[in-house]
Amino acid sequence: MTMPVEGQPQPTHPVEGAPQEPAQAPETTPAEEIDWKAKAREWEKRAKENKTAADKLAEIEEANKTEAQKLTERATKAEERATEAEARALRREVALEHRLGKDDAALLDAITDEDAMRRLAERLAQQQKAAETTVGAYVPGMGKSPAAPNLDAQIAEAEAKGDTKTAVALKTRKLTQPQN
Repeated sequence: MTMPVEGQPQPTHPVEGAPQEPAQAPETTPAEEIDWKAKAREWEKRAKENKTAADKLAEIEEANKTEAQKLTERATKAEERATEAEARALRREVALEHRLGKDDAALLDAITDEDAMRRLAERLAQQQKAAETTVGAYVPGMGKSPAAPNLDAQIAEAEAKGDTKTAVALKTRKLTQPQN
């Protein structure tokens, strides 16, 4: 085999195993020619039919998707309402258990953790109990006038000391005081 040299013409005979150029297609007669315009109209018609079918399918899928979304939203809202109802019942139970007043029970609304809610309720109940014992505690003689002093004993004591001025003042006071 010889190497091609630059500037020299290459042989044109076919080499074994080399691809050959395809032969030209035979000329067709007008009767055999394809009517490309008719084919284009046929494909256009099919495309329109497919478009209509695809639009209907998309509409059905959208309707189903919307229905599924509606159901999902309804389920989510129902779960939220159930969770809130459970929390409200727990708050009421804790408030009753610790005998909290309405204002103290309202403080439990901000807490969602049951343990924290119970600790707060316990602390509020202790504060309420402490306030009741100091404010509402019974004090003997509260609201009553003090006991009348024993003027006779005071007069005798003043006379024993020789304090006539105090003794006279106490006797005057005893005479002006209303009798029971």
